[in-house]
Amino acid sequence: MRQRFRSVTRLRSSYHRDATEFLKPASRPGAVLYEHKPVSSFAINSHPRVAQGRTYFSTARDGQIGRPTDTESDLTIYALSTAPGRAAIAIVRISGPRCAEIYGALCPNSPAIRPKNATLRSLYDPAKGTGKDAVLDPEALILYLPGPRTVTGEDVLELHIHGGPAIVKAVLAAIPRCVTSPFYASRQESLVRYAEPGEFTRRAFYNNRLDLTQIEALGDALLADTEEQRRLAVRGTSNALARRYESWRQQLLYARGELEALIDFAEDQHFEDTPAELVSSVEKQVKVLKRHLQDHVLNASRGELVRGGIKIALVGAPNAGKSSLLNRIVGREAAIVSKEEGTTRDVVEVGVDIGGFYCKFGDMAGLRREQITHTSKPHVLGSGPSSSIGEVEREGIRRAKSRALDSDLVIVVLSVEHEAPNSESFSVNIDMEVAETAARCTRDGKAVVYLINKTDQLPLMASGFNLEELVAKARLELTKRQEPIIPASSVSVDRIFAISCKEAAETNSLVQDPGGFQTLLNGLIKVFHEMTAPVCPGAGGVSIDPAERVDSLGATERQRLLLVECLGYLDAFLAGTEIPAGPFSEHTDDLDVVVAAENLRAAAQCLAKITGRGVAGDVEEVLGVVFEK
Repeated sequence: MRQRFRSVTRLRSSYHRDATEFLKPASRPGAVLYEHKPVSSFAINSHPRVAQGRTYFSTARDGQIGRPTDTESDLTIYALSTAPGRAAIAIVRISGPRCAEIYGALCPNSPAIRPKNATLRSLYDPAKGTGKDAVLDPEALILYLPGPRTVTGEDVLELHIHGGPAIVKAVLAAIPRCVTSPFYASRQESLVRYAEPGEFTRRAFYNNRLDLTQIEALGDALLADTEEQRRLAVRGTSNALARRYESWRQQLLYARGELEALIDFAEDQHFEDTPAELVSSVEKQVKVLKRHLQDHVLNASRGELVRGGIKIALVGAPNAGKSSLLNRIVGREAAIVSKEEGTTRDVVEVGVDIGGFYCKFGDMAGLRREQITHTSKPHVLGSGPSSSIGEVEREGIRRAKSRALDSDLVIVVLSVEHEAPNSESFSVNIDMEVAETAARCTRDGKAVVYLINKTDQLPLMASGFNLEELVAKARLELTKRQEPIIPASSVSVDRIFAISCKEAAETNSLVQDPGGFQTLLNGLIKVFHEMTAPVCPGAGGVSIDPAERVDSLGATERQRLLLVECLGYLDAFLAGTEIPAGPFSEHTDDLDVVVAAENLRAAAQCLAKITGRGVAGDVEEVLGVVFEK
């Protein structure tokens, strides 16, 4: 192990060598960009770049016409960048060293195109010349962007063509035929080909135009359906997360260097600090870093609620109004509504945008507790609800409970019932099975909201009655029970809402907020913001920058899992470096510095996998998964 880790100087030199690996020039000249009519305004300066064993060329040297190498950078790739199908405009993107040659073949006898200037051209089939029958698109907008400051770090040529399927197909088929030089004739397929999934992004990564965190945020931006998803994705397109993760990796690298210096020189060199002080110093740094990682893991889970959607379960007794509530929220008949109990047996999943948050509602079977009776008299159809529960309903109740426990937010739907027929007194009906499920969700840390439905049955014009009285009565009913126990602190007044699905369905109502639905939606949006806001417990005396907390919301599930793995190695390091009181030399055998340094190396490698930079054995596998998305 000591042979492996020689000195701090070598370690730090190795680190700087890794950090500058992407900027090394290749030992041989790059591929050539040229056009049929060489013009100085189209001449591009370039040099190749080497990244993790692959050479990618940003541009070609001015006036140099050389022979292409056999590296992957010689390939020019192209693809349809817009969605397939019929449209007004379609964009074909081309990236690589053959952009000039492709332009010259598609636009023969045309003047040179100025970089970063859109130009109108006619596109011709390179195999048919310039006759009328050879025209692919009579009016196409051409845009040339010279590297390295492009999306891929290479020369990029964009063809903005008419979006008819036939035109798009013809242009895509003509691009590989643009390499007409006799030297390239036998190698057309290898020099110009259709891009593989994620290949443009891969080249951007290897040419240092994007890091993995930015690439994942870009994917989220393309998949964003709601305003909050868009905001989260746009926030992640900056490289703030990558810079932070890289700074943490560098801290671990230098901390590991201090320990390895202790391994190599503890016996024959004099240190200003004792070995115990060196280990203690590294331990303090790791504890601070651990606190930052814990906050990132916590906030990453909150950001995932925005990215993946908030799972909401509607829980209540049969005929409490869950299906009616779902239909009013989504604005369509998503679930069957009937006065007959047990209409909903399976889970009905519906997605909807509420205040910029994507919500996945689940309407489920009503929960009720089976009543044990000692009579053999069969239940008569139409005489009221049966106390027995059949196998199908029992399975529906089981699925409802499972979906509630798997949700992020549980909406408990209660109903107002008259205490006796023709009685003006009322009560909030709370089934024991519903209360038990709500209590369990509360214990599991789920967010719980209570709705009191059917308020249209109340004597609203009666003297002294108001909704506050109803909410207070419901809160008392929920918290006064001995079993199951629902803590009063978990039943907040601002999370109890009184609604009427019947009044909300009456579009000609003169009430400003029919049925209280707008108040309900505003309350839910407030709960969503609370669930997805960045948090920082602030334990351990570590000060967390507010900007860091906000940035941590953009961490993806892949990044969160790697941070959790990194925390595991840091915990192993801290467990192995606890130094008992007394002289350090007395506990040398108990402190395995080599294992401690190895834990720091593994922790740093987890951070390297997040950004895709640095030395990591299986980073290539990670890149493949991310790029294909």
